[in-house]
Amino acid sequence: MSDHPLCKPWEHEIPRRKLLGAGLAGAALGGVGGLFHPAVGEEIKKKEKQCILIWLDGGMSQLESFDPKPNTQFGGPFRAIPTSVPGIHVSELLPHTAKQMHRLAICRSVCTKDNSHSAGVGRINRGDPKNRGVVYPYLGSAVAKLLGPCESGLPPYVWIKPYSGGFKTEDAGFLGAKFGALALGDGKAPENLLRHPAISPEDDAARNELREKLNRNYAAGRRPDINDANSFAFDMARELMKREDLFDESKIPPRDVERYGRHELGRHVLLGRRMLEAGVRFVKVNSYHWDSHGDNFNACQSLIPQFDQPFAALIEDLAERGMLENVLVIMLSEFGRTPKINSHLGRDHWPEAWSVCMAGCGIQRGRVVGGTNEKGTFVEGPEYDIGHLFHTWFRALGVPEEKMSYNNHGQPLPVANEDCAAIGELLA
Repeated sequence: MSDHPLCKPWEHEIPRRKLLGAGLAGAALGGVGGLFHPAVGEEIKKKEKQCILIWLDGGMSQLESFDPKPNTQFGGPFRAIPTSVPGIHVSELLPHTAKQMHRLAICRSVCTKDNSHSAGVGRINRGDPKNRGVVYPYLGSAVAKLLGPCESGLPPYVWIKPYSGGFKTEDAGFLGAKFGALALGDGKAPENLLRHPAISPEDDAARNELREKLNRNYAAGRRPDINDANSFAFDMARELMKREDLFDESKIPPRDVERYGRHELGRHVLLGRRMLEAGVRFVKVNSYHWDSHGDNFNACQSLIPQFDQPFAALIEDLAERGMLENVLVIMLSEFGRTPKINSHLGRDHWPEAWSVCMAGCGIQRGRVVGGTNEKGTFVEGPEYDIGHLFHTWFRALGVPEEKMSYNNHGQPLPVANEDCAAIGELLA
C-alpha cells in the first residue's frame, strides 16, 4: 500500500502436447480431469469464447517489464533479454514470459488520460465511454452481457481477488445487478456454498421450488431487474455447488502448484485457469500493491517475478490444452509508471506511454504493435487509448456486430468509446 500523497489507502482496496487419454488425464488431474481430454478440448474450442484478465492494481512499470530501455537516462538497472521471437526484447525480470513471446502480442503505444487511481481504474475497466449520464459496466460485466454464460451454467463473471468476496454488483453499471461479479475472496469458495448435511436433497429441491414460486409472485407487476438478479444469483450458486472440486486444492497436481508459484498471485492465476476449464466465461484475477512511488527497483524485483511465473505457465497450459484458440488473455493496469525517477527512487503515475500484453483468440502472435521514443517518455506514431483496446477485444472474442451496442431501456449505447476502433495490427 503506497503512502504517497497522490494516493489514498482506499484507492487500492477494492502438445505436455497431448494427454495420453481420458483415464490418464483424470488420474493426473483429479475431479476435473475429464475436461482435459483432447476431444473435450476441441468441443470447447469450437463453441465457447472466454477471457481471463490479470489486473495489476496500482500500475505495473512498463520500463521494468514489456518496454525496457536499458542504458538510457531513465532505463533503470535491469537488462533487456531476447525472447522466443527474434528482435523482440523484454525486461530480464520476465524470463518465463520471454519464452512465450511467440504466443503473445504487446501494445507499447497505450496512451490514456487519467493519472489518478480513482479516475483511471474506472475509465480503463469501462473502455472510456463518453458521458451519457449512466455508469458503464466493467469489461467482465460487458462480456457476461454480450456473450452470456457458457454452456456449463457456471457464473459468467468470476473475480478472484485478495481480501473479501461476495457478489459484487457495482461492476455491472447500468446493465443491472444480474451482471455483477461473483468475487472469490482470497481465492476461496463462497461462504456456505455447500448444502448443510441436515437438509436432504429432497428438502433442498422443495425449498428452491418454493423460492422460485414466491419470486414469480413477487415479480408480477414489478420491474424485473432486481428480482431477476436475485434469481440469477441463486441459480449460479446452485451450479457452483455442483463443482466444489474446483476449490479442492488436494486435486491440483503438485507440479502445477510449483509452476504457478506458491505466492498469492500464482495460486489465484492457477484457480483462474481451472475456472476457465470448468466453463466460466470471464475470469478476472486481481493483484494489488503495484504502486511503486518509492523504491521502485526493489519493488519490481519482488513483484514482477510473481507475475512472470504464473502468467507464462497460464499461456503454456492454455496452448497445450488447445484452449488458447478460444481464450483471450489480457494483462492490464490503470496506467504505467513515469520514466523519470523521483526523489524516493520510485516511479509515479504515467498514462502517457505504457504497455498492455495479451494473447489468445483473435490476437496476432509474436507481435509488438507501436512503440515509445528512445527514453520511453512518449509514444512514437499512433497512440491507442483504452477504447481502441476494448473494440479490439470485443472483435477478438467474436462479439457479433448486432451486439456491439447496448439497449438501456430504449437508449442505444455503444459498447465503448465510438471515436475509437479496433487495432487491426493486433487482430489475427
